[in-house]
Amino acid sequence: MADKKPFEIARETLKQITARKLVPTPANYQSVYNEIAGIPAVGNFPGDVLRDIAQALPTKTPGQQKQKSLLEYAIDRMNWDGVKTALVAYGGFVPAVSDSETSSAAGRSVTVGSASAVPLTPEFLALIARILEYSQPALGQDDERFAVQLSELVASLKSSEVDVLQLKNQLLNFSHRLSFVAEDQAEIKSGLLKLLQLVFENIADIALDDQWLQGQMEALKQASAPPLSLRRLDDVERRLRDVIFKQKDAKDRAVQAQEEMRQMLATFIERLSELTQSTGIFQNKLEESARQIEQAKTLEEIAPVLREVVGTTRAMAAQSQGSQSELQQLQERAQKTEAELAKLHQELDRVSIQARHDSLTGALNRKGLEEAANREISQMRRKDSVLSVALLDIDNFKKLNDTLGHATGDMALSHLATVACECMRPQDTLARYGGEEFVILLPDTAVDNAVEAMTRLQRELTKRFFLSGTEKVLITFSAGVAQVALDEEPFEAIKRADKAMYLAKRAGKNRVLAA
Repeated sequence: MADKKPFEIARETLKQITARKLVPTPANYQSVYNEIAGIPAVGNFPGDVLRDIAQALPTKTPGQQKQKSLLEYAIDRMNWDGVKTALVAYGGFVPAVSDSETSSAAGRSVTVGSASAVPLTPEFLALIARILEYSQPALGQDDERFAVQLSELVASLKSSEVDVLQLKNQLLNFSHRLSFVAEDQAEIKSGLLKLLQLVFENIADIALDDQWLQGQMEALKQASAPPLSLRRLDDVERRLRDVIFKQKDAKDRAVQAQEEMRQMLATFIERLSELTQSTGIFQNKLEESARQIEQAKTLEEIAPVLREVVGTTRAMAAQSQGSQSELQQLQERAQKTEAELAKLHQELDRVSIQARHDSLTGALNRKGLEEAANREISQMRRKDSVLSVALLDIDNFKKLNDTLGHATGDMALSHLATVACECMRPQDTLARYGGEEFVILLPDTAVDNAVEAMTRLQRELTKRFFLSGTEKVLITFSAGVAQVALDEEPFEAIKRADKAMYLAKRAGKNRVLAA
């Protein structure tokens, strides 16, 4: 029976319950299952108490998170051995090594436990020493005692003669100090990120009327939001540099346009002054010419006066035409610069919008989702309508990444976003909530209809594969759906949808459940 797989044991258990004519209660099922699987019968398993204990355990490190998950798994199956193993591993303690279990081989090779145990060879100990040395930069140099312990431990690992018991004590002491240092570094990182977020938010609040600067601040807040990764930081840096470059170009063009408008206005005023002055001179000359004509007694006396009047009139007309031409050229230059500036403003608006979208999938990011959700909530309350939210999580995404690579994982995210957008209504909104999670806002949609919409999306995904090399890849998702209450904030409804999604995962994945 020990070689049977769990689903075979479960099938045999159901057969035995039927054959023995037992009432199909959880207790009878557990008793028969343990009997077939060879698991010792345990009465009154305190599952609720153990779950409360597991819930209270901190998960500040990846190791603690893993052991907590194993503990919950063991509790669900009422497996005392699994509970014990998970709790012992969670504490970071190892069974004491007795003198009878410790022996030395030639040189530094030390074998612990049975004859089949792996010997602690010099290469193995040197590998541990290198791992510790590589981890030092990430843990900083602020804790002098930690640095001393690390140096002493590395020296012991590299020593030609090793005392196993002494090395064990050093490792235990170092592990305690390491947990404190790691927690401190995590809190320092979290505190710095909060300070950065506060600075960015304050700058954005100050620059309420500057949409360009608002776009920069949104990109920076997105970059500083955990979880951080070098790839994500590089991507946001590239986009931010693009925004900064376009903003600088637009600012320069704006200054240029202002200068050209100033020159045009100054030239216009100058020409107007010249025209006014010339008109005054022209008027005076006409008056003088009229006086001379009145005093003339012969045609010979009138002819020079007429020639002077004609010359003055031609000069006045030429000057007026030149000023008009110059002003026309200045006006055309100003209009051209204004058109270029308007085009740059449109481009900056487009780049600022990108700060609210996920660069990989094209869906809204968390900031864009927040704005869209607040907008939909306001419309829902104003129109007294309904609004539902769905939270989708791709099934087995970590396995997909580990098996086919992160590039295929990115393709899966983009594929889901593409299919979702094609299946959604124009008024629906898709946002990437984080990692492999997406949120869909469904206005004017009750929760039952929203469940049906997500089920249709699941069916559509089963019809459409995408290629990773030559391999067809099918992705599925689990989803939770919640209808937003009139007095409820949007992210409170998303939390309820998240709980329903978790239940859908536990129920077998590729399911949709209503909150």
